Amino acid sequence: MVAPGPGNTRLRSARQGLGLRSQQALADAATRAARSIGLRISVTARTVRRWESESPPWPQPDHQAALEALFQRPVTDLGFTPPWAEGADARPEARAATKSPAMPTALGGATTLDPFPSPSPATLPAAVVTEYIAITSAHRRMYYCVPAARLHGPVTAHANLGTAMLPAVPEAARPSLAAAVAESSLLAGRLDFFDLRKPEGAQASFVVALQAAYDARDPLLGSAILAHMAFIPAFAGANNKAEEARDKIRAARAFASRRPAPPEMLAWLDAVEAEVETRFGDTRRALRLISHAEDILATAEKRPIPSWLDWFSADRLAGFKGNTLLMDGQLGLARATLLQVLDRSGDTEAKQKAVTLADLAAVAVAEQDPELACSHTEAALDSLARFWYATGMDRVRAVRQALTQWESLPCVRRLDERLYDWNSTVRALTG
Repeated sequence: MVAPGPGNTRLRSARQGLGLRSQQALADAATRAARSIGLRISVTARTVRRWESESPPWPQPDHQAALEALFQRPVTDLGFTPPWAEGADARPEARAATKSPAMPTALGGATTLDPFPSPSPATLPAAVVTEYIAITSAHRRMYYCVPAARLHGPVTAHANLGTAMLPAVPEAARPSLAAAVAESSLLAGRLDFFDLRKPEGAQASFVVALQAAYDARDPLLGSAILAHMAFIPAFAGANNKAEEARDKIRAARAFASRRPAPPEMLAWLDAVEAEVETRFGDTRRALRLISHAEDILATAEKRPIPSWLDWFSADRLAGFKGNTLLMDGQLGLARATLLQVLDRSGDTEAKQKAVTLADLAAVAVAEQDPELACSHTEAALDSLARFWYATGMDRVRAVRQALTQWESLPCVRRLDERLYDWNSTVRALTG
């Protein structure tokens, strides 16, 4: 009889080094580590048994984050080899010499994000961190004017570069660089989710962003990332995802409480939770949350706003409110609120303008006014032609579906000509 191989000795040794005597103890510790960084996963002893086997599988992204938070080293130092590493030695001992070139993030083919390398002696000057942060800031501004499909690749590559640079800059500069990497990865996830409708890629980018925020010791940035993670199950359209979304909100609020937060941050968390509750049918709770957010913005003590919190304002909150009022059947208030938002829309609000116009169209449908609904929808398509935004197109499609009973009207036929012309059709299919 052939004796079993030694298995993944590196993970077993690391486990024992932490005083975890059993595979169940590691499973419990990894579960706790995941929750400490805002991930709601449950690691089992069976999973650990596979990790410590002769041929351990490459862990899922959330499991990677949990292991790296627990052991404070990349998973490639724990006896795991990424499946895309060509010619890698199958033995666990050889796996530590194979640094994973990329973390699978579904970010569009070969463009991926690296897991964080181990610290090493500094080989880059601290000045490169300043340059990296400047590019991160430029990407933040470009989000509002550069097409998402063009911006996505450079942002992802920039995040990838930052993770590679982290171990090579002086230790004192690493938190600042890690914060910029977190912001870049968050932006990559936002582009994936809101602009290109690729939730799998967004989730993986958000996990990388959360790891970087942990390295930066920035709980407010971590809170923002966790709140973005809540959108993914909320938009999935399944009631069994409600608790997952709400759990991410709870984690986001816990992180935000660890450091004095500006009122805009706290109001945005209310707005995100309101969006979640609206999508799961509790519009009355959502409206209470929005009212609370309005009170915070009006009365709370002002604090410095992080530069990355550029996606929220009182007008954005009003946009959330208008949609929730629509879903609650308060059509007059919804229309008045959305028209105010539209009137105040600036040059940087082109993407949200499409959403607002589509919501106004939905109000018109509910009020049995197909002509006005078509007019607003065509205006939304005009905005989308200039600045593509998958979230806006989703709202447009929902309006068109609601217009089914008026399909014989000339305005609806004209809308279909716009909605299904060559450019709109190809753009909708390719992002």
